[in-house]
Amino acid sequence: MVLNQYIDHTLLKATATVDDIKKLCSEAKKHNFYAVCVNSYYVALADSELMNTNIKVATVVGFPLGSIINQVKVYEAKKCIDQGADEIDMVLNIGLLKSGYYKIVEDEIRAVKKAIGNKLLKVIFENCYLTDEEKKIACKLSMNAGADYIKTSTGFGTSGATFEDIVLMKNQVRDVVKIKASGGIQDIETAEHYIDLGVSRIGTSSGVRLVTS
Repeated sequence: MVLNQYIDHTLLKATATVDDIKKLCSEAKKHNFYAVCVNSYYVALADSELMNTNIKVATVVGFPLGSIINQVKVYEAKKCIDQGADEIDMVLNIGLLKSGYYKIVEDEIRAVKKAIGNKLLKVIFENCYLTDEEKKIACKLSMNAGADYIKTSTGFGTSGATFEDIVLMKNQVRDVVKIKASGGIQDIETAEHYIDLGVSRIGTSSGVRLVTS
């Protein structure tokens, strides 16, 4: 296992400065992380900082609540791709999912995927707000809509990834869709256990600690 190649080195805090983003990218280059994950405003900066490397630029859309207008999510995703993003991590509309408006949720995921073409789409569930049944439904909707990944959390909810949620999600999607664990992953033992459970990516702001501890 090469842990660094599972890591999306992440900085999504509202207080993140330009220098912070540059430092994030420098750390990603030093430790050869798979990707950095930044807020959409900083996509162009991250793309510039990572030029001539294999490190991907991931960004978040509809973040962190998921409840913005469908067309705005689509526009934000397209604009991010235009500015150099390789991967889009979009928050599904949590309130509509919980309201039972499943077709609208699925159609929104499909619209974002269509807008970004062959770029990777990860759908963030924010599992801390969902029942197990709602998590299963979110898995089905994401698969139906053509998502490449499903993701546990934004890191801004009441809790992050859990082992139980990964088992539940894996049982639903099998190998059709990949899984990203995110939120509260701060030590190497936890990260390795998530990988053992079948995740393909780890989202964390503690990437340097994970690979140097």
